[in-house]
Amino acid sequence: MSQTSSPDTIHDLIGVGFGPSNLALAIALEELAETNGHALDALFIDKQTDYRWHGNTLATQSELQISFLKDLVSLRNPTSPYSFVNYLHQKQRLADFINLGTFYPCRLEFNDYLRWAADHFATQAVYGEEVLRIEPALNDGKVDHLRLVSRDQQGREYTRRARSVVVGSGGTPKIPEAFRAFKDDPRVFHHSQYLAGLQKLPCTQGKPMRIAVIGSGQSAAEAFIDLNDSFPSVKVDMILRASALKPADDSPFVNEIFAPEYTDLVFNQPHAERAKLVNEYHNTNYSVVDVDLIERIYGILYRQKVAHQYRHHVLCRRDIEQVVNTAEGIELTLRDLATDVRQTHRYDAVILATGYERRSHRELLAPLQQHLKDFEVDRDYRALASPEFAAGVYLQGFCEASHGLSDTLLSVLPARALEIGQSLYQHLGNQASNAPTALRATSA
Repeated sequence: MSQTSSPDTIHDLIGVGFGPSNLALAIALEELAETNGHALDALFIDKQTDYRWHGNTLATQSELQISFLKDLVSLRNPTSPYSFVNYLHQKQRLADFINLGTFYPCRLEFNDYLRWAADHFATQAVYGEEVLRIEPALNDGKVDHLRLVSRDQQGREYTRRARSVVVGSGGTPKIPEAFRAFKDDPRVFHHSQYLAGLQKLPCTQGKPMRIAVIGSGQSAAEAFIDLNDSFPSVKVDMILRASALKPADDSPFVNEIFAPEYTDLVFNQPHAERAKLVNEYHNTNYSVVDVDLIERIYGILYRQKVAHQYRHHVLCRRDIEQVVNTAEGIELTLRDLATDVRQTHRYDAVILATGYERRSHRELLAPLQQHLKDFEVDRDYRALASPEFAAGVYLQGFCEASHGLSDTLLSVLPARALEIGQSLYQHLGNQASNAPTALRATSA
């Protein structure tokens, strides 16, 4: 079956994904509706069946890495009813949180905050549908709106139309080439599926296992700690190419690169200078770990030496040269980059904490590629396009090269949401869309 909007239904805006980026936009649009005297007809489509933020990675020890004040709104509007502080107040936990004496809530709580905020926009959100592609709709030789084709979990397809789209579909798990043959093997999974993947392993029934965690960043460190704390029967090897686990630089002066004002500085540089700025501060966000986690891991390994009980290892300077599936487990051939010595280790499971790629927008927007200028964007995050392309395409979380390292993080959400919202009002004009939103089912 496919389902198609009625011909006169054209939304002002459809957001692809309803994660923190597009949730912040929904809040900004609500504020802008008051100042502009009318609301835009906005709809947000998310492939998850309910609201979850990195739901499969929310281990109990996992904490947010930035201040709670960098929530959906506070840096732009600290009096907003959608602030994290008001969430705590509404949940009757404000005094308790203050007593914790921390700026860093656990991710379970921040996920609950985001769900609480998203509930306010339930009538504007569609869950359980994955947007497959975004196509041009021609009118007198111009692309004046777009068609979005989505599919629900029962395989039914839907077509909706919009004058503008905001793509906030997030990162795609990065799977190293050597592990792609294991995509259907429950013993090998990306950290984005951490909790669901663990549920399929014998360790959840207390059975002994040897697990490899591949990666040198925060996700790998959190997986190591959680496996150590939650599964006494599990032995863990953390395998990384780097010579050591390196701490994230979150010192005050360096953290200024995540301020909204820094976006202007990056964007106004020539392309080559933008790349230098991104590379200079790479150690604030990529392949680095919070220093407290590094100290915890080091402490675990040290106590093993004292007790002469070597349960876990951190294997540095190791390149994975071969991955072989055997009847006894998954064999990894590791080469020491310093000594060139090779060793083969056998594991019952492998967790890939290997990061994310930011390419899903290119796949979604492929039908528009001839109209877009290699997905480059203007300062307001609107994709640069040919003159005949009148529809609006905005990108959230795919503009690190032009807008700086904060683009994939929470730090600039309030400011970016306002900038995109203002741009939408400017480009859509002052006509509010009052079109019906009902869908009509038709045979495929």
